[in-house]
Amino acid sequence: MPGTLFAVSDVHVGYAENRDHVESLRPESAEDWLIVAGDVAERFTDIARALHTLRSRFEKVIWVPGNHELWTPKTDPVQSRGEERYQQLVELCRRLDVLTPEDPYAVWEGEGGPVAIAPLFLLYDYSFHPPGTTTKEAGLAYAYETGIVCADEVLLHPDPYKTREEWCAARVQLSERRLAERPDGLPTVLVNHFPLTREPTRKLRYQEFAQWCGTTRTADWHRRFDAKAVVYGHLHIPRTTWEDGVRFEEVSLGYPREWQPRGGPSGLRRILPG
Repeated sequence: MPGTLFAVSDVHVGYAENRDHVESLRPESAEDWLIVAGDVAERFTDIARALHTLRSRFEKVIWVPGNHELWTPKTDPVQSRGEERYQQLVELCRRLDVLTPEDPYAVWEGEGGPVAIAPLFLLYDYSFHPPGTTTKEAGLAYAYETGIVCADEVLLHPDPYKTREEWCAARVQLSERRLAERPDGLPTVLVNHFPLTREPTRKLRYQEFAQWCGTTRTADWHRRFDAKAVVYGHLHIPRTTWEDGVRFEEVSLGYPREWQPRGGPSGLRRILPG
């Protein structure tokens, strides 16, 4: 019987301080599970090393990609792009016995269960428009004017899709169908690197960044798919919030420069039992 379901995201092991902190992330018991909600690292070797370390400690590890894993940095010997890169990450996880959005949902039978743990890969489609804008074109123009532009515009390629929003639409359609067909209509823990609703992005210091943070297509998924909890990262604002009676957990570790105001790096976030 599983002990505790934990979660973490945005561990960015390319930073030495983060790498050291990941070494300290350990379960409370041999039956604990871990959700890794994206942005482990940017280079394949760093991703593999971190996931191998975590899998060696936890009974089960469930991973979803963040935008950083999907980047194609020039410093990475693996120069694949877009869907090809994502599928290579999935194969890496399978070799490590780590579950991905392409695998059957694991069912948590511990306290708070049974629930289907649903890892999602959805991307974003620029529909979280900055204030005063109503289109992708206007939102991007505003972002470039202010200088707050996500590195995804250079490093995250949508191949073979023409645009990131086309890739997002395909992933949303696939994920929506799988959630509707989940076994026995079980309640869920929805896991995505990007927030499923716009609300969490309202805490961002720079609202123009929100357009790289999700899609309005998933705004009701926590209700439609009977979520007991929604787990996400990306914003680097770790906190617990509630929407429509559903608990939302932002589980980012973040960068060392962000730790000081919080009194140090955060650890694992308990998801179930809640």
